[in-house]
Amino acid sequence: MLDKVISVNTHGIAEFTEKKSKFISNVKPIHSEQEAIDFINKIKKEHYNATHNVFAYTFGEKNEIERQSDDGEPSGTAGMPILDLLRKENIKNVVVIVTRYYGGTLLGTGGLVRAYSKCAKLGLINAEIIEKILYTKLNIISNYNLSAKIQHEILKNNNILDDTKYTDIVEFTVFVQKQNVENFIKNMINSTNNNIKIKQEKDLYCFYMNNKFIKED
Repeated sequence: MLDKVISVNTHGIAEFTEKKSKFISNVKPIHSEQEAIDFINKIKKEHYNATHNVFAYTFGEKNEIERQSDDGEPSGTAGMPILDLLRKENIKNVVVIVTRYYGGTLLGTGGLVRAYSKCAKLGLINAEIIEKILYTKLNIISNYNLSAKIQHEILKNNNILDDTKYTDIVEFTVFVQKQNVENFIKNMINSTNNNIKIKQEKDLYCFYMNNKFIKED
Protein backbone atom coordinates (compact mmCIF):
# COMPACT_ATOMS: atom_id res chain seq x y z
CA MET A 1 0.00 0.00 0.00
CA LEU A 2 1.21 3.50 -0.82
CA ASP A 3 2.05 5.88 2.03
CA LYS A 4 -0.19 8.52 0.45
CA VAL A 5 -3.06 8.48 -2.05
CA ILE A 6 -4.97 11.40 -3.55
CA SER A 7 -8.63 10.72 -4.29
CA VAL A 8 -12.08 12.24 -3.75
CA ASN A 9 -14.36 11.96 -0.75
CA THR A 10 -17.89 11.99 -2.12
CA HIS A 11 -20.16 12.28 -5.15
CA GLY A 12 -19.61 15.68 -6.75
CA ILE A 13 -21.71 17.37 -9.42
CA ALA A 14 -20.94 20.48 -11.46
CA GLU A 15 -22.28 22.10 -14.60
CA PHE A 16 -21.71 25.05 -16.88
CA THR A 17 -22.74 26.26 -20.31
CA GLU A 18 -20.41 26.93 -23.23
CA LYS A 19 -21.90 28.44 -26.41
CA LYS A 20 -25.35 27.07 -25.48
CA SER A 21 -24.02 23.54 -24.91
CA LYS A 22 -24.71 22.37 -21.37
CA PHE A 23 -22.03 20.29 -19.66
CA ILE A 24 -22.71 18.32 -16.46
CA SER A 25 -20.03 16.38 -14.61
CA ASN A 26 -20.58 13.61 -12.09
CA VAL A 27 -17.58 12.48 -10.06
CA LYS A 28 -17.45 9.63 -7.56
CA PRO A 29 -14.84 7.64 -5.60
CA ILE A 30 -14.70 3.95 -6.50
CA HIS A 31 -13.48 0.79 -4.78
CA SER A 32 -13.58 -1.44 -7.86
CA GLU A 33 -13.84 -1.19 -11.64
CA GLN A 34 -17.38 -2.57 -11.45
CA GLU A 35 -18.40 0.42 -9.30
CA ALA A 36 -17.18 2.71 -12.08
CA ILE A 37 -19.11 0.78 -14.72
CA ASP A 38 -22.29 0.76 -12.64
CA PHE A 39 -22.02 4.51 -11.97
CA ILE A 40 -21.47 5.29 -15.66
CA ASN A 41 -24.51 3.22 -16.62
CA LYS A 42 -26.58 4.97 -13.93
CA ILE A 43 -25.68 8.45 -15.20
CA LYS A 44 -26.23 7.42 -18.82
CA LYS A 45 -29.70 6.20 -17.88
CA GLU A 46 -30.47 9.47 -16.11
CA HIS A 47 -29.28 11.45 -19.15
CA TYR A 48 -30.49 9.06 -21.84
CA ASN A 49 -31.45 11.96 -24.13
CA ALA A 50 -28.08 13.75 -23.88
CA THR A 51 -25.91 14.22 -26.95
CA HIS A 52 -22.86 12.62 -25.29
CA ASN A 53 -21.97 10.92 -22.02
CA VAL A 54 -18.17 11.01 -21.93
CA PHE A 55 -16.23 9.25 -19.18
CA ALA A 56 -12.84 8.39 -17.75
CA TYR A 57 -11.83 6.46 -14.68
CA THR A 58 -8.72 5.16 -12.97
CA PHE A 59 -8.41 2.45 -10.37
CA GLY A 60 -5.50 0.93 -8.46
CA GLU A 61 -2.53 2.23 -6.49
CA LYS A 62 -0.46 2.37 -9.68
CA ASN A 63 -3.42 3.19 -11.94
CA GLU A 64 -3.48 -0.43 -13.09
CA ILE A 65 -6.90 0.12 -14.67
CA GLU A 66 -7.56 3.18 -16.83
CA ARG A 67 -10.49 3.58 -19.19
CA GLN A 68 -11.91 6.47 -21.19
CA SER A 69 -14.52 7.09 -23.88
CA ASP A 70 -15.29 10.01 -26.19
CA ASP A 71 -18.84 8.66 -26.72
CA GLY A 72 -19.09 10.00 -30.24
CA GLU A 73 -17.10 13.22 -29.84
CA PRO A 74 -14.07 13.62 -32.14
CA SER A 75 -11.32 11.24 -31.06
CA GLY A 76 -9.13 12.58 -28.26
CA THR A 77 -11.30 15.61 -27.46
CA ALA A 78 -13.29 14.36 -24.47
CA GLY A 79 -12.45 11.17 -22.60
CA MET A 80 -8.69 11.44 -22.93
CA PRO A 81 -8.48 15.05 -21.67
CA ILE A 82 -10.42 13.96 -18.57
CA LEU A 83 -8.08 10.99 -18.05
CA ASP A 84 -5.07 13.26 -18.58
CA LEU A 85 -6.46 15.57 -15.88
CA LEU A 86 -6.69 12.67 -13.42
CA ARG A 87 -3.12 11.67 -14.26
CA LYS A 88 -1.82 15.23 -13.91
CA GLU A 89 -3.53 15.71 -10.53
CA ASN A 90 -2.47 12.16 -9.52
CA ILE A 91 -6.05 11.39 -8.46
CA LYS A 92 -6.73 7.68 -8.04
CA ASN A 93 -9.78 5.44 -7.64
CA VAL A 94 -12.25 7.83 -9.20
CA VAL A 95 -14.76 7.88 -12.05
CA VAL A 96 -15.71 11.02 -13.97
CA ILE A 97 -18.58 11.21 -16.43
CA VAL A 98 -19.35 14.43 -18.28
CA THR A 99 -22.71 14.77 -19.99
CA ARG A 100 -23.20 17.20 -22.89
CA TYR A 101 -26.42 18.59 -24.26
CA TYR A 102 -25.53 20.10 -27.62
CA GLY A 103 -26.59 23.71 -28.01
CA GLY A 104 -26.30 24.11 -31.76
CA THR A 105 -22.85 25.73 -31.98
CA LEU A 106 -19.72 23.72 -32.80
CA LEU A 107 -16.88 24.22 -30.31
CA GLY A 108 -14.02 22.84 -32.39
CA THR A 109 -11.49 20.34 -31.13
CA GLY A 110 -9.70 22.81 -28.86
CA GLY A 111 -12.98 24.09 -27.46
CA LEU A 112 -14.15 20.56 -26.69
CA VAL A 113 -10.94 19.70 -24.87
CA ARG A 114 -11.21 22.85 -22.75
CA ALA A 115 -14.91 22.38 -22.00
CA TYR A 116 -14.67 18.75 -20.95
CA SER A 117 -11.52 19.40 -18.91
CA LYS A 118 -13.10 22.40 -17.17
CA CYS A 119 -16.30 20.54 -16.32
CA ALA A 120 -14.36 17.54 -15.00
CA LYS A 121 -12.19 19.82 -12.85
CA LEU A 122 -15.25 21.53 -11.35
CA GLY A 123 -16.75 18.13 -10.56
CA LEU A 124 -13.55 16.97 -8.86
CA ILE A 125 -13.51 20.09 -6.69
CA ASN A 126 -17.11 19.52 -5.63
CA ALA A 127 -16.31 15.86 -4.89
CA GLU A 128 -13.76 17.10 -2.32
CA ILE A 129 -10.23 16.18 -3.33
CA ILE A 130 -8.51 14.58 -0.33
CA GLU A 131 -5.08 13.29 0.60
CA LYS A 132 -5.34 9.89 2.28
CA ILE A 133 -2.43 8.85 4.49
CA LEU A 134 -1.63 5.24 5.33
CA TYR A 135 -1.83 4.68 9.09
CA THR A 136 -1.29 1.63 11.28
CA LYS A 137 -3.77 0.93 14.06
CA LEU A 138 -1.98 -0.05 17.27
CA ASN A 139 -3.21 -1.42 20.57
CA ILE A 140 -1.12 -0.51 23.64
CA ILE A 141 -1.69 -2.02 27.08
CA SER A 142 -0.03 -0.68 30.23
CA ASN A 143 -0.53 -0.15 33.93
CA TYR A 144 -1.82 3.11 35.39
CA ASN A 145 1.61 4.34 36.45
CA LEU A 146 2.76 4.61 32.84
CA SER A 147 -0.42 6.05 31.34
CA ALA A 148 0.64 9.72 31.45
CA LYS A 149 4.02 8.97 29.88
CA ILE A 150 2.38 6.88 27.15
CA GLN A 151 -0.15 9.61 26.33
CA HIS A 152 2.71 12.09 26.02
CA GLU A 153 4.54 9.84 23.57
CA ILE A 154 1.39 9.12 21.57
CA LEU A 155 0.50 12.76 21.05
CA LYS A 156 3.89 13.60 19.56
CA ASN A 157 4.54 13.71 15.80
CA ASN A 158 0.92 13.71 14.50
CA ASN A 159 -0.07 10.42 16.09
CA ILE A 160 -3.78 9.97 16.81
CA LEU A 161 -5.08 8.78 20.18
CA ASP A 162 -8.40 7.29 19.11
CA ASP A 163 -9.61 5.66 22.33
CA THR A 164 -8.59 4.94 25.93
CA LYS A 165 -10.17 2.24 28.09
CA TYR A 166 -9.64 2.04 31.85
CA THR A 167 -10.18 -1.25 33.67
CA ASP A 168 -7.58 -2.96 35.84
CA ILE A 169 -5.22 -1.91 33.03
CA VAL A 170 -5.10 0.99 30.57
CA GLU A 171 -5.68 0.18 26.91
CA PHE A 172 -4.90 2.75 24.20
CA THR A 173 -6.02 2.63 20.58
CA VAL A 174 -3.59 4.63 18.48
CA PHE A 175 -3.15 5.50 14.80
CA VAL A 176 0.41 6.10 13.64
CA GLN A 177 1.50 6.94 10.11
CA LYS A 178 2.80 3.71 8.59
CA GLN A 179 6.18 5.16 7.76
CA ASN A 180 6.70 6.13 11.42
CA VAL A 181 5.51 2.92 13.10
CA GLU A 182 8.92 1.31 13.61
CA ASN A 183 10.38 4.39 15.32
CA PHE A 184 7.19 4.91 17.34
CA ILE A 185 7.35 1.38 18.77
CA LYS A 186 11.06 1.70 19.56
CA ASN A 187 10.53 5.02 21.36
CA MET A 188 7.54 3.68 23.26
CA ILE A 189 9.44 0.60 24.43
CA ASN A 190 12.48 2.66 25.47
CA SER A 191 10.46 5.28 27.33
CA THR A 192 8.57 2.63 29.33
CA ASN A 193 11.47 0.23 29.84
CA ASN A 194 9.52 -2.33 27.85
CA ASN A 195 6.75 -2.51 30.46
CA ILE A 196 3.94 -2.39 27.91
CA LYS A 197 2.33 -4.61 25.31
CA ILE A 198 2.00 -3.32 21.75
CA LYS A 199 0.04 -5.03 19.01
CA GLN A 200 -0.17 -3.89 15.38
CA GLU A 201 -3.75 -4.51 14.27
CA LYS A 202 -4.11 -3.32 10.68
CA ASP A 203 -3.13 -0.73 8.08
CA LEU A 204 -5.75 1.62 6.69
CA TYR A 205 -6.08 4.95 4.92
CA CYS A 206 -7.20 7.97 6.91
CA PHE A 207 -7.71 11.64 6.11
CA TYR A 208 -8.86 14.91 7.61
CA MET A 209 -12.16 16.48 6.58
CA ASN A 210 -13.32 19.70 8.28
CA ASN A 211 -10.70 19.13 10.97
CA LYS A 212 -12.13 15.68 11.70
CA PHE A 213 -10.00 12.53 11.49
CA ILE A 214 -11.75 10.07 9.15
CA LYS A 215 -10.85 6.37 9.02
CA GLU A 216 -11.53 4.22 5.94
CA ASP A 217 -12.66 1.03 7.63
